[in-house]
Amino acid sequence: MRMYRFLLSLFLFSSVVSARDIRALFTLEASGLVSDFVVDGSRLYVATDRGSVDIFDLRERKVVDSILLDPILTAQGDLVPARIYSIDRRQGKTLLVSRRSDGYRDLWIHDGLELRRVGSEKEKLFAKKARFTGSGEIFMGTFGSDVLLYDIDEGYRVYRQHISESALGGLALSGDRKKAILSDESGSVRVVDIASSRVEQTLDSEHVDNIYRVAYRNGIILTAGQDRRVGVYDLEHNRSYHLESDFLVYCVAISPNGKTGIYSSGVDHDLQLFDISGKTKGDRLIGHHAVVNKIHFLSETMLISAGDERLIYVWKLD
Repeated sequence: MRMYRFLLSLFLFSSVVSARDIRALFTLEASGLVSDFVVDGSRLYVATDRGSVDIFDLRERKVVDSILLDPILTAQGDLVPARIYSIDRRQGKTLLVSRRSDGYRDLWIHDGLELRRVGSEKEKLFAKKARFTGSGEIFMGTFGSDVLLYDIDEGYRVYRQHISESALGGLALSGDRKKAILSDESGSVRVVDIASSRVEQTLDSEHVDNIYRVAYRNGIILTAGQDRRVGVYDLEHNRSYHLESDFLVYCVAISPNGKTGIYSSGVDHDLQLFDISGKTKGDRLIGHHAVVNKIHFLSETMLISAGDERLIYVWKLD
C-alpha cells in the first residue's frame, strides 16, 4: 500500500513538473477589439467593436477581405461604429448580430456580395448570440433567455420561447446544429432541441453562480463559471464534476475528440489545458493581455483564442 501511494505521488509530481508554459505560434491583429470569431476552412472571420468583420487567411496570416457595417447615430447625434457581438458562418453566408442606435440588436446576413437585414427594423430584440441551424434557419438567444427561430427563406419567425427566468450566459450548438446548449446566471445548463424549442435536459449540479460560456463536443459539455469553477458534464455516461480555479472562469473549449479541455485561468488571462477524463491539468498557454471571450480548437494540436483586445492568438500544442 505504501509503495502504491509512493508511485502515485511520483506520477502526479512528474505530471506537474512536465507541464509547460506555451507561447503563441503567431498572432494576428484585428481592426478593433475582438468580440467573436468563426473559422471556415482556411479563413478566420473576426467580429470587432469597430463595426467590421476582418477576414484573415490563416495560411498567409493576413487580412484578405472585410465586411463593414454602416455607423449608427447616437442620441447625442454622434456617428459611432456599430459593434458586432456575434458571428457565424455556413455555406458561404455570414451571420452577424450588431448594436443599433436605440440599443437593441440587428441581425444581418452577408452572402459574399451584399449585406441584408434579417427581420423587421422595428422589431425590438436584445439578441446575445445567433447561429445558423443545420437546416439553414437562424437560432438565437436573448439576454432575457428567450430562444427564437427564424426561417430565412420565408422571412418569418417560427417560434419565440422563454426557457429560463435567469439571464442568458453562453450558447453553443452541437456539431450537427440540431441542439443548442445554453447557460444562465442561475448556474444551470439546458439542452434544447432547436426544431421544437423543447428543453431536453437541465443540468445544475456543478455551479452556484452565473455561467459565462459553454462548449460542447462529442457528448461533453464544459462550462465557465463566475463561481471560479469549470463544469464538466458527460452526457453519454450521465456523470459530471467540476474543477476549482483561482479566478473567475470566463471561457472554455473542447478539442475535436472530446478528450482535452481548456479554460481561462488567473488574473493574467492564461489558458489552462486539462485532461477531461483524468481531471489532470496540463500545459498552460500564456500571453493574453485581456479577458478571453472565445477559444476554438482547429484540431487536436492547433487552436485559436481571442479576448477583449485587438490580437488573435494561434497556438500549436505538442
